[in-house]
Amino acid sequence: MRYFAGLVFLVLVLAACSSNSVKEEKDLEKFITAEKMTGVFGLFDNAQGSFILSDRKRFRDSAYLPASTFKVVNALIGLETGKVKDDSTVIPWDGITRRVPEWNQDLSMYRAFRVSSVPWFQELARRIGKDTMQRWLDTLGYGRKKGRAVIHQIDSFWLDNSIKMTPDEQLGLMKKLYFDQLPFQRRTGEIVSRMMLMEDNSNYRLSYKTGWGIAENGDSIGWIIGWVEENKHPYFFVLQLRSSDAQVDMPAARLKVLKGILKELGFMEGKK
Repeated sequence: MRYFAGLVFLVLVLAACSSNSVKEEKDLEKFITAEKMTGVFGLFDNAQGSFILSDRKRFRDSAYLPASTFKVVNALIGLETGKVKDDSTVIPWDGITRRVPEWNQDLSMYRAFRVSSVPWFQELARRIGKDTMQRWLDTLGYGRKKGRAVIHQIDSFWLDNSIKMTPDEQLGLMKKLYFDQLPFQRRTGEIVSRMMLMEDNSNYRLSYKTGWGIAENGDSIGWIIGWVEENKHPYFFVLQLRSSDAQVDMPAARLKVLKGILKELGFMEGKK
């Protein structure tokens, strides 16, 4: 039933994008262009059933590698299949020194998720296995809008441009996760949602997962997907960015753009 509800929501999302419930606010693009990037921002107000989009066409049609946003799905499948017991499960460091110092140590799932450790989640994907992972991607319909997501390399398919996600697919995934509409046990979703909570104060709760990868032509691709809660009311968002400028600091820029847009829309002050 939860999977059916998720499919129903996806249909509603696609239908809503062609209705009067969508407000296109091109002015929001100023936050993206200020960082020398192109991209799109989308927000879904669950209570009103309405969208705010910086670019309607980009929201529906632009598709890029999911990069580390796939850690959300990887974690869900790992927990559901028992390859990890909970977010305290540790995968030992393999001894290979990598460019991110935080990755070069034994990490729990919670910590690996928070520092977005690529090797940790590559090992989790290998433990899940190609056949099991493919079955789950098919069940979730992950990346289906641009054709069935087919796994070629189990520990890099979300990084090598072999599968792609659109912003509307990413936003739909976040809403289904929040409302327990995915085909996983409630406990599984709760653990992943807890790992996504990055800021929690008296005004708002901000939950998200970032992603950063390289497109086929060498452009830098950035994502932030998640939700912001004010007065116990969730708003779901997706930010997709692209830059050909090698000097752009994507990790810093994507969060700056997200918070700039959210503040422009009146969030993060506890007044929603």
